[in-house]
Amino acid sequence: MCTRLVYLGPEEIVLTGRSMDWHSEIGTNIWVFPRGLERTGEVGPASMEWTAEYGSVIASAYDIATTDGMNEAGLVANVLWLTESDYPEWDGDTPGLSISLWAQYVLDNFATVAEVVENHRNEEFVVVSDEIPDEGRFATLHLSISDATGDSAVLEYVDGELTIYHDREYQVLTNSPPFDQQLALDAYWSEIGGTVMLPGTNRPADRFARASFYVDAIPQTQDRRTATASVFGAIRNVSVPYGIRTPDEPHISSTRWRTVADHRDRRYYFESALSPNVFWLDLDGIDFHTDTGVRSLSLGENQTNVFAGDVADELVETEPFEFLGVPAPSS
Repeated sequence: MCTRLVYLGPEEIVLTGRSMDWHSEIGTNIWVFPRGLERTGEVGPASMEWTAEYGSVIASAYDIATTDGMNEAGLVANVLWLTESDYPEWDGDTPGLSISLWAQYVLDNFATVAEVVENHRNEEFVVVSDEIPDEGRFATLHLSISDATGDSAVLEYVDGELTIYHDREYQVLTNSPPFDQQLALDAYWSEIGGTVMLPGTNRPADRFARASFYVDAIPQTQDRRTATASVFGAIRNVSVPYGIRTPDEPHISSTRWRTVADHRDRRYYFESALSPNVFWLDLDGIDFHTDTGVRSLSLGENQTNVFAGDVADELVETEPFEFLGVPAPSS
């Protein structure tokens, strides 16, 4: 479920687009978090603790997790499903971070991909996952990050080990298989050439091939409107039509919404599959000072509330949601 791509244009134009594919209503709303929020890793006594250095605009999942967003430094974080994820056995003593906070931890603390990578390479904490509420299945996610320089990285836990893929060329990510195998698929389809043939199914591997072709094929332009339209066009091309789901293949589900993040101009666009308009937030016009408080934009059930243009004036001061915690292991 989900596809992410990064457009690298002229004049330092960098845009990250992503689709959110999910089998049912995902309870997404838009949240604005200021600097200075005190957070914990929500895993009990061994939880990490930090104070947010950067403000951010995020899209939530069920209002218990951050699934997508951009901070005021222009860093973007996206979490996508990875069936093959396998997290390390947590001893309950090593500093822990609930998976619901993984993207938010990155947005709160870092300005660049390089900073995130350095922090995670130290492995001073472990990401701890658990079952999704009311679903009875384990949350298996990987994390993609991109920044205003065009740098990218993908972070995955496979076979209990953290693997980090860090390179400006890692512009595309889907759900499955693990990223090293996605790169091998990309090499295969690059030899064929997208103008000759592209795989057309909704499978993650096919979406990866199409996104990789289109992110390079769309125009190189300095015009923000044209570049943004091109990225939306590419991410729509790899979206799954609304109403389609494949129960025996949980990584194929309807696209619920799409985002495009403009790193240079710090504009965060949102498009619901059930709403006719794109709307956005200009981060440069938002006050992220510590005293401004948390604000939100309610998108309604299935994100059917209709908005258009810059919605900063429609934000409402709101109590922050509680991130889903993971109980400490019993001794």
